[in-house]
This record gives sequence, structure tokens and C-alpha cells, in this order.
Amino acid sequence: TNIGSILASVNPYKPIPGLYSVDAINLYRQHRLGELPPHIFATANECYCCLWKRHDSQCVLISGESGAGKTESTKLLLKFLSAMSQTSLGSPVSEKSTHVEEAILES
Repeated sequence: TNIGSILASVNPYKPIPGLYSVDAINLYRQHRLGELPPHIFATANECYCCLWKRHDSQCVLISGESGAGKTESTKLLLKFLSAMSQTSLGSPVSEKSTHVEEAILES
């Protein structure tokens, strides 16, 4: 759920098909925060918009207990931001990831 610009999420401890797919990225990149159900991509899109359209510095705090999914959430946030930066350069989201994206996600 969202609490303003804060996303509170729970690890379901099971895969949910399509939740973090390219289609989900495309859906959330076209909508503002609050227009669609709460999702980490909605939060990432808000950060991206504030960073590039309003030139506001951004910080994302991901918190939780051990095993809560902090690392996976960070990877998903970076995956979305990487996809957004690729589309802003004219590359389709479905195109293979770049070496820079791979290096960031592996870190």
C-alpha cells in the first residue's frame, strides 16, 4: 500500500507471474503515483520524474528485516530506472540490457 509517497510492501515468499515484467514497467512508466495500484515501479517512476523533469535530487530508502526483500526491491528499482533511461535514449524497453545495466544490477 502507499502512504503518500511511501510504499509499504510485504514479501509474499512466492513468485507472482508478471508482477515485475516488461509489461509492468511499460504500464507504470505511463502513469503517475497513485493512478495505479501500489507497486515499486510506481515509486521508481515518481523518482525518475522528479529527477529528470523537475531536476530534484532523489533518495530512496529501502528498509526491512532480514529476508524481507530489500535486495530484491533495490534490484527492481534499478531495473525500472535502467529501462526508463534506455527508453529516454530511444531504445525499446524490450531490447537486451546494456553492459552498464548489467553491472549496476549485479552490484
